[in-house]
Amino acid sequence: MALSVGLVGMPNVGKSTLLNALSNAHAEAANYPFCTIDKNVGMVEVPDEPLKRLNDSLHPEECVPSSIQIVDIAGLVRGASRGEGLGNKFLGHIRAVDAIAHVVRCFDDPGVTHVDGSVDPLRDIEVVDTELALADLESAERTLDRDRKTHTDSARKRAAVLEKIVEGLDRGIPIRSLGISSDELDLVRDHSFLTAKPVLYVANTDATDFTDLPPSVTMLIDRFGPTSVMPINAKLECELIELPEEDRLVLMQEMGLEVPGIVGLVRRLFELLGLVNFYTIANNKLRAWKVVRGTKAAQAAGMIHSDMERGFIRAEIAKVDDVVKYGAFSELRKIGLVRSEGRDYVIQPEDVVHILFSE
Repeated sequence: MALSVGLVGMPNVGKSTLLNALSNAHAEAANYPFCTIDKNVGMVEVPDEPLKRLNDSLHPEECVPSSIQIVDIAGLVRGASRGEGLGNKFLGHIRAVDAIAHVVRCFDDPGVTHVDGSVDPLRDIEVVDTELALADLESAERTLDRDRKTHTDSARKRAAVLEKIVEGLDRGIPIRSLGISSDELDLVRDHSFLTAKPVLYVANTDATDFTDLPPSVTMLIDRFGPTSVMPINAKLECELIELPEEDRLVLMQEMGLEVPGIVGLVRRLFELLGLVNFYTIANNKLRAWKVVRGTKAAQAAGMIHSDMERGFIRAEIAKVDDVVKYGAFSELRKIGLVRSEGRDYVIQPEDVVHILFSE
């Protein structure tokens, strides 16, 4: 499952630096607009405490975490929706991702230029969000005009959804905030609307004490809410990963961080994508598998191997805590801690799954 998060924002806000901290991708980070022309891509392991507990208890020969793809997309500027600054190419990169991490510059550094001449996080967010909305509006209006001239049932249904979208975008409301149902969005899924994607605002700050955040960050939290804003010092995170563990822990304590900022960020991005992990143990190999929340057992089996979904019989389900305490499924079965579930069972966080299937 190749789900991805796009790092989006204006030029020189620290997207490539953040990607390097997240994935050691070594993307070029330089002080001029459009340093990133082609998108940079990194795969990031998902920090997973249940997987660690299973690994510590079972001591498998191999332990494989789940991962998500992070895409560093070149900076957007005013007029991107009209093609300014290679905007059409960059907007296409955003359409291809599943969620947006909107990186916002919240640091002052005279040595790093700002395309608008000054640091203003709320203004910068408005610039990017406006360009995304304008691109969506142009796409929606074009299709709506065509559908109104097409007298088919599918065109009428799609036009009704597009009318809601156009009206909302005209009022400055992103599609994700319009209350449009998933069934309605399915009718316009091929548009890959930019403002329909879930978003997390990543406040890239030069703060070194996260118990007392600067006003540039708190204003974003006040505006968008604490669950929609993640403060991080991308430059310092790059330095943290190079330190010996003892020195890293000391610096984190001074910063008021329980875990490195990038660990917290990856967890937030995993949630933003609407994912959960389940676990399998086979042939002395422990593995985490990511699925979209709400995935059923037969679909989850297909993530492991297509034959398992085609020949699905049932899923045996145990919980992480029970496996950590008692070990193998054979022992768990003896004491009644394994449930048998059918193909429509919805996978839950911390499920350890054994699939029975016919070949």
